[in-house]
Amino acid sequence: MSSLSIAGRLFAGISFRQPPRAALAWRARRFYCPRGSQLPVVEEKRRRAVLGGGEKRLEKQHKSGRLTSRERVGLLLDPGSFREYDAFVEHTCTDFGMDSPKNKIPGDGVVTGHGTINGRPVFFFSQDFTVFGGSLSSMHAKKICKIMDRAAEVGAPVIGLNDSGGARIQEGVDSLAGYADIFLRNVMFSGVIPQLSLVMGPCAGGAVYSPAMTDFTFMVKNTSYMFVTGPKVVEEVTMEKVTELELGGAMVHTKKSGVAHRAFENDMHALYEMRQLFDFLPLSNKDPVPIRFTEDPKYVRMTFTVKHLGFTYVSMVKP
Repeated sequence: MSSLSIAGRLFAGISFRQPPRAALAWRARRFYCPRGSQLPVVEEKRRRAVLGGGEKRLEKQHKSGRLTSRERVGLLLDPGSFREYDAFVEHTCTDFGMDSPKNKIPGDGVVTGHGTINGRPVFFFSQDFTVFGGSLSSMHAKKICKIMDRAAEVGAPVIGLNDSGGARIQEGVDSLAGYADIFLRNVMFSGVIPQLSLVMGPCAGGAVYSPAMTDFTFMVKNTSYMFVTGPKVVEEVTMEKVTELELGGAMVHTKKSGVAHRAFENDMHALYEMRQLFDFLPLSNKDPVPIRFTEDPKYVRMTFTVKHLGFTYVSMVKP
């Protein structure tokens, strides 16, 4: 008997089990569904991500004299260069009612991505105060760490637009562990890539440690603060009454503590000056400082008067 006939008899005795019709239908939808059928779901998620905490909270942000997280990104980067990472990420907390649909906001309170400033690459994160006060969750921290890692791999600066009330207490130690991961990268990448910070809101607790460890820190007058604990806690412990401006305002940190390097009148001014500073910095420790061409004369005539000797000295020196 030939091998073909033997194989035929063997296969004839086997009953092949057909998958249930429901399983076949699921596979068809999964792999062969029309492309447009999922677009409404994606568009709805994108709409919710752009709205952040909702229209009322966005309006409140504007009334306080501050821009929203996405408006800040639009002013910081070159037009059309913004590429967002992980826009649909949501937090993983299930306690204290955090698993309800209204608390599942795409992006989880931080906008991350990369773009260009005057044609040069940059990575960034921009915290959204309208989403749980910009508080840091474990997923929020992972998004920031991912951007910092990518910046170090590529060899490009990272800019943080900080507007956060601190750790998200609903997540407990998971949130605090996220801060530890960020601080570790601040230290590891120090001297490797430029790390720049813009404090653009009432930042407290763990939210102020990272900006203090970066290379340059800018603040906004009257709307941004940096303190470990707020005025109410200080009053409870020390019986001293202080305002937010007196405790951690821009003038305190630019004139007394030295944590911040410059303070500006509003968000737009601060973002413009950050773009100006960026032009002076190398992309990483492996890149040269950018050369800026000027129209200064090759030599400058300088006059020195030496009074006690009674004569004037004229010198032609390079600028």
